[in-house]
Amino acid sequence: MATATARRPPLIVPFAITATALMANTLMAPALPNIIEAFDLPTGVWDGILVASASVAGVIVAPVVGVLADHHGRRRVLIPALIVYGVFGTAAAFSPDIWVLLGCRVLMGVGSAGLVSLAIVVIGDYWQGVDRARAIGQNAAVLTTTVAVFPAIGGGLTVLGGWRWSFAPFPLALLTAVLVALTLPPDRPHASEGFTAQLRDAWPYLWSRRMVVLTISGFVLFVLIFGLFLTVMPEHLESQFGLSPGWRGLVIAVPAAGSTLTALTLGRLRMQYSARALVLVSVAFFAVPFLIIGLAPWLIALLAGAFLYGIAEGLGMPTLQDLVAGSAPAVNRGAAVSFFVGAARFGQTLGPLSFGALMGATSTSGAFVAGAAVAALLGVGLASVKPEVLEDGEHR
Repeated sequence: MATATARRPPLIVPFAITATALMANTLMAPALPNIIEAFDLPTGVWDGILVASASVAGVIVAPVVGVLADHHGRRRVLIPALIVYGVFGTAAAFSPDIWVLLGCRVLMGVGSAGLVSLAIVVIGDYWQGVDRARAIGQNAAVLTTTVAVFPAIGGGLTVLGGWRWSFAPFPLALLTAVLVALTLPPDRPHASEGFTAQLRDAWPYLWSRRMVVLTISGFVLFVLIFGLFLTVMPEHLESQFGLSPGWRGLVIAVPAAGSTLTALTLGRLRMQYSARALVLVSVAFFAVPFLIIGLAPWLIALLAGAFLYGIAEGLGMPTLQDLVAGSAPAVNRGAAVSFFVGAARFGQTLGPLSFGALMGATSTSGAFVAGAAVAALLGVGLASVKPEVLEDGEHR
């Protein structure tokens, strides 16, 4: 893969891909209680099923997309994926029943499965070292800003026209496909001939100790993010504080302030602190906010916990992504990043289902306390691995 500065695509390309990919659950999250009510479904399990439906296909599709992108090139894979995502995301707005809605969201998930990973791959192809860490941090800031803006938009659209309107922005995915077609170079890595040979060459990188630890960490964090903040939180805000969809969207957007601030300073932080230190601090910051949110008696305390959660997300996720992007050479980078994202997609699927069921069996507060315990256990596990596993290992 060419990496000459002159051939770099503008950063707006991976940024737009990332922002587009985040529409799947962030737009719908404030509307979840409204969808449950519209189709006369029980809360808890169905909240989880609705959120997980857009992620389940990615468990299998994301790693395949990465290998295909290594073999055929990033642009040839991104454009059809964005088209599928945009078409079925738009179609979801017209679902006559819950089963059609679930079907559309599964097919949305097929299209979106590799988008976030390929955005990271594009950055890894054209930027290295601290420049790559800075670009990934900026991409994470785009992600967190999107996570802030889209729930507010989804909540506002739901207030204006009902839950179906929360799917109205999905045609924007087609515009992102046009942007990719016009600006992303048609390069492809000098990969092995044949899909099987490409997968065989990537295998040693995928099963290295470093990748296994990074992948497990990403899986657990996505279980917590999607299980708690995007599934339990809307119900928690309605049941404990009586907030409407619009206000729920605004509260879900609060973490973006902390995460954007942290992600934008990631390049500077990586120059001053080790990647291992940043990962361990971020995991600790996941445990504390979940405990605060679950036990908060006042909305102001919950908002403080949400802000701290944003710091954790802005510090931890881009650092893990940067480490993964540097764990394999360009010809295998798509497979490595997509393997990580495939595990994250499994977390996106399992998180809503498990924490949705836990919420239904106990309470929203109980689910957050359980999540804090899981984050604490992850921190203990990461602290016990050899330090070099979580340090830079650059490949080009």
